[in-house]
Amino acid sequence: MRVLKPQPIYRASAFKRETSSVIWQQAIASLPSPHPLQSWTWAEFKSRWGWQPIPLLLTVAESRWEPLAAAMVLKRKLPRLPFSVLYVPRGPLLDYSDGALRRVVLAELERVARREKAIFIKIDPEVPRSYGYDPERPSPTGAQVIRDLQAHGWQFSREQIQFRNTVVLDITRPEDEILAAMKQKTRYNIRLAARKGVVVRAGTPDDFPVIAAMYRETAERDGFAIRPLAYYLDAWQSMFQAGMAQPLLAEYENKPIAAVVLVRFGKRAIYMYGASTNEERQRMPNYLLQWEAIRWAKAQGCETYDFWGAPDNFVETDRMWGVWRFKAGFNGQVVQHIGAWDYVIRPFWYWFYSVAIPKYLNLLRQQQKPK
Repeated sequence: MRVLKPQPIYRASAFKRETSSVIWQQAIASLPSPHPLQSWTWAEFKSRWGWQPIPLLLTVAESRWEPLAAAMVLKRKLPRLPFSVLYVPRGPLLDYSDGALRRVVLAELERVARREKAIFIKIDPEVPRSYGYDPERPSPTGAQVIRDLQAHGWQFSREQIQFRNTVVLDITRPEDEILAAMKQKTRYNIRLAARKGVVVRAGTPDDFPVIAAMYRETAERDGFAIRPLAYYLDAWQSMFQAGMAQPLLAEYENKPIAAVVLVRFGKRAIYMYGASTNEERQRMPNYLLQWEAIRWAKAQGCETYDFWGAPDNFVETDRMWGVWRFKAGFNGQVVQHIGAWDYVIRPFWYWFYSVAIPKYLNLLRQQQKPK
């Protein structure tokens, strides 16, 4: 006779607020796919930029040491209104293949949103919707999560804060195998950069202002908006002090011409920030820089290298197409996620916040452009 394993009962479970950074870090490290944006370090950093962290754990019974789920909720109070907005960046963290658990977590987050008088709560979990892009290979778990979200009244968000898709490289293989699997042109450009005198070195916090200036130059050249440079300096310094961040700089004749800030968390390294100047681009510094970043991550014991960003749609008109062509040469695995989802508590204010205000601000920007 077949013996059925007892299934966990989550009905009485509820999120509890965690006050210990040590317990928090241990808890999220034990959950599937822990992400630095759910870390205590990132939450403390965001607290200096207008957000109030609310670290919530769901544990087995009353145990603080057996976490089932975690959600580092960031809360922002809205000026002149008695409401707030809530965001769970790259979370919540849990085993998304457990249908009963994920439904409890969704219900708990809805309860938290009402308690905090939120207009809406946004989640942005790393749940794959499909793998690859030509052709796509659907993820059954992703489809189930989307059905649960829709059944609970969540809606796909107009505002996707993080990149929805990414490219992930398996770096458990020997270096020569990783290099051999890359596209021929990528290997050629890595070697070209070395022959042309590009040198990559590990950076320190003293290099952060130089990297920030390069990041601003990159944004101006490529046409994307960035935050004040003080924001990035604060983020990088905070993560470096926590042992999570490592800058690498590509130099020619001792002058920085490109840089990355890698963020390491668990067994993954993420290429979260990249920058370059307009000088010496013919020396292909970014190719050698990425290769040395991969080698650094591998030396640190990481198993995957996350290129942090790929097109929403794999067509040449997508804003990320040029970046994708560069990343594609390293022959990683495309992972398309389910994206950010909103649970709306106050529909009118949600429309006002997510539609009316952005349209008004865009109109102001258009009027301020030089004629």
